[in-house]
Amino acid sequence: MKKVKVSLQPIVSKINLPTVMKTAVLPGDSIERLFIATQVGEIFYIGNGVIRTFLDIRPRIIKLGASRGGYDERGLVGLAFHPDFYYNGRFYLHYSVAGTQGPGALPKPFKPDPCDPETLNLQWMNRETQYDHIDTVEEWILQPNGQPQKRRTLLNIRRPFFNHNGVNSLNFSPENGKLILTTGDGGAGYDPFNLSQDDMEIAGKIIEIDVAKNTLIENPPVVTRFNELPSPIQETLTAMAKGVRNIPGVSFQRSYSQYIKYVGNVGQGLVESIFSFTHYKPIPVTQLIQASLMKVELDSEGFINFGWRGWEGAFPTSIIRDCPSNPALDEKTIAYYDEAVQTSVRRLQPLTSYFHKDPRPDKFGGTSLTGVQSYMGNGIPDLMGSVVFTDLARKEESRPPVNGVLAYTRIRNDCKLSDFGVIETNYNFGSQSAYYVSLGTNLDQSRLYLGVHGSMKVTDFNQGTVFEIVP
Repeated sequence: MKKVKVSLQPIVSKINLPTVMKTAVLPGDSIERLFIATQVGEIFYIGNGVIRTFLDIRPRIIKLGASRGGYDERGLVGLAFHPDFYYNGRFYLHYSVAGTQGPGALPKPFKPDPCDPETLNLQWMNRETQYDHIDTVEEWILQPNGQPQKRRTLLNIRRPFFNHNGVNSLNFSPENGKLILTTGDGGAGYDPFNLSQDDMEIAGKIIEIDVAKNTLIENPPVVTRFNELPSPIQETLTAMAKGVRNIPGVSFQRSYSQYIKYVGNVGQGLVESIFSFTHYKPIPVTQLIQASLMKVELDSEGFINFGWRGWEGAFPTSIIRDCPSNPALDEKTIAYYDEAVQTSVRRLQPLTSYFHKDPRPDKFGGTSLTGVQSYMGNGIPDLMGSVVFTDLARKEESRPPVNGVLAYTRIRNDCKLSDFGVIETNYNFGSQSAYYVSLGTNLDQSRLYLGVHGSMKVTDFNQGTVFEIVP
């Protein structure tokens, strides 16, 4: 695929790490405005060229980066506006709750050993004490006086590790009006407890929430599994997909009378993958629970499975080690052979994948997928109808300053694995590193926004910039 050239136009700079960028029309307003959420808990919007504070929930956010040298994946990771936000003022937040720090589910870093069955069959024990933190999903409302106020809590989820909480984790489906929540597999690498493939686990799933149903439960219990939820909450949930490692949101692209869904699954050590699907058959959580109680297998035709942890994109999940006899090569061992075999025919094949190491001159070595967005505008003709994605940092540029990378792909008519092309930018970041941490779009997907941070550390404040990607 040919290289596409674009420009980056700064919109706002010297903000904290931007995790979500979306547009909405405020009640009583007439202009679609860009809203920017930061990981530490601020939400800004751009009005008449001026950045204004919409909401500041920093006191509600867990203390970030304290024990990991500033790196963290918790915080404010999801923001979504109700499709009728202009009329009802409702919006939704997903964040890690202050004061919920726990010791974590494992005492040391995890890596599976294919020769040691114990490492392949770990169980998350003592969940009420052995966890890292609690995430919450809340509904808020913009009051007539212009002040946001929390209305209710939809879910409280206990998480085993600090990472893989998703980013841009809340989006509304234009097909059915439900709130889409992406949860991530719980973290630690290699999904130690195989939560992503367990139908009862909330971790590692894409979940639809019917926010039109009021459960009348003011403060839901803190849970890890669907069957721990009160029945009224269970009845609001459907499971859309499993086999999730970590997802930077779901993007919907209208195609005639249907919507193509695009999902990026962050890789382990080999490859980053983007998936696409149009038709799917979500399973009501009440049915999942009933099948589990009766120990029967559900009809899962149309239920999306991305294949993790047995598969990393199009490849069986591998443990990568250095080759002592040849430092230029790596040894790759299949981590979960039996799981890869069992999941092989049930999983969805990726639309495209890109590697952490890629010797091809027109490609790049990736680090971590941070955004996937459909682009339907005509301002950049070479990208119209494409799926644009961002990677945190080019692997081959491991020495400072580090820059992220933009790329794009398209669906092939023959349904084969698609190629991808690099999007070149003419912006000069100088000696400052520029990690590409997020990607956003407006309501009709005619504009693209790029979130950049000058550091990998959330505790390095005021190093964030939001750009619009323009011709």
